[in-house]
Amino acid sequence: MDSFELALQFGISVLVVACPCALGLATPTAVMVATGKGASLGVLIKGGNALEKAHKIKTIIFDKTGTLTKGKPSVVQTKTFSKIPLLELCDLTASAEANSEHPLSKAIVEYTKKLREQYGSPSDHMMDSKDFEVHPGAGVSANVEGKLVLVGNKRLMQEFEAPMSSEVEEYMSEMEDLARTCVLVAIDRVICGALAVSDPLKPEAGRVISHLSSMGITSIMVTGDNWATAKSIAKQVGISTVFAEIDPVGKAEKIKDLQTQGLAVAMVGDGVNDSPALAAADVGMAIGAGTDVAIEAADIVLMKSSLVDVITAIDLSRKTLAKIRLNYVWALGYNVLGMPIAAGVLFPFTGIRLPPWLAGACMAASSVSVVCSSLLLQLYKKPLHVEEAPMTAGPGDGGSNLV
Repeated sequence: MDSFELALQFGISVLVVACPCALGLATPTAVMVATGKGASLGVLIKGGNALEKAHKIKTIIFDKTGTLTKGKPSVVQTKTFSKIPLLELCDLTASAEANSEHPLSKAIVEYTKKLREQYGSPSDHMMDSKDFEVHPGAGVSANVEGKLVLVGNKRLMQEFEAPMSSEVEEYMSEMEDLARTCVLVAIDRVICGALAVSDPLKPEAGRVISHLSSMGITSIMVTGDNWATAKSIAKQVGISTVFAEIDPVGKAEKIKDLQTQGLAVAMVGDGVNDSPALAAADVGMAIGAGTDVAIEAADIVLMKSSLVDVITAIDLSRKTLAKIRLNYVWALGYNVLGMPIAAGVLFPFTGIRLPPWLAGACMAASSVSVVCSSLLLQLYKKPLHVEEAPMTAGPGDGGSNLV
């Protein structure tokens, strides 16, 4: 073989070895496998951008209703503040709430159906309702058979200038001390009754918050509910920082405040009220059983509605980014070592050279190895110690830091 042919072979080998196929495969193959694995575990990740951002999360904001709680509230107590019969009060309330998707609304409608059955009335009867309007973070209003019906919290009553008596204030305080949500009902701007709603905590909430803390992630609860209920729920799950009586816009502003401090923030929510915050967060995580609006606004959807999947999403993201780095190290290492050998650096001393066919085989092997490395993410399993850990109160046992 003359010198020209030898030089030509060295040149071809260098070109083949320098092919950056492995570098091009390092990220997309890992992302593809990770998103597929996440979907099989019930964690729907909407693209590589969300997967990349999730590994940087240092603060997670949780909504309360339907997120930390089961989202299946029930009416546990009622109270009337006038001579209006309970059934009539509930009929008006349910008719006003019929078009609402909020979990509390569904609980009130269901309670009214059962109450009608007790009174021998048709369970599916609804009064004519017009001018239905949702007041985010406050409640709803509607015109039911010519009467203005307000159903919501204290803020809604103040907005419509419905006066609150000392009896109403005392009842609200009593229910809040029991960690119950007090839903006020006003007819023509007169508060006629209240319904106390209880929503049990998700059994995994406490251990998830505790494990997130061990991962170096701070948990915060932001809710539109009252302070007393928020404080009680936060203490039970171990969250030390709480923002209560916050409207949807306020939730988004809290996230932006944290982001200005240089923190990567995730938001976990399920309702229409959470959609602005889900969109504002670096990573929005929507509970699968939540509203379509929340799911659309989120980057990650927790299809099983389990808080354990919050950990799964972040852990899978961290594992994926680690795998991508490993892929790049392997691909770059192959080029760094292969190109000098292909150029003939060993030939003058040992006579060893890398013929083009072998260089092509090595290039293909490098690409295959990167793909195989990414495919190992298929072996990923949820952190079992999180699911098996006993229920423990988190870092906030001593009480909540109410901000």
